[in-house]
Amino acid sequence: MVSSPPLPPAIPLDAGFVHWGFVNLSVPNIIVIVAMLVVFVLALVVPFPQDRP
Repeated sequence: MVSSPPLPPAIPLDAGFVHWGFVNLSVPNIIVIVAMLVVFVLALVVPFPQDRP
């Protein structure tokens, strides 16, 4: 019988949470949301390269 490899040690999932009314967000999720908003704003602001003949 083939045995499976040992499992890695448990990773503590003790991420901080921000409580705002009925909204509970973890800090890593807030970081991802802010990064997505920054990329979205940059996509709106940064102009496309223009072809110059």
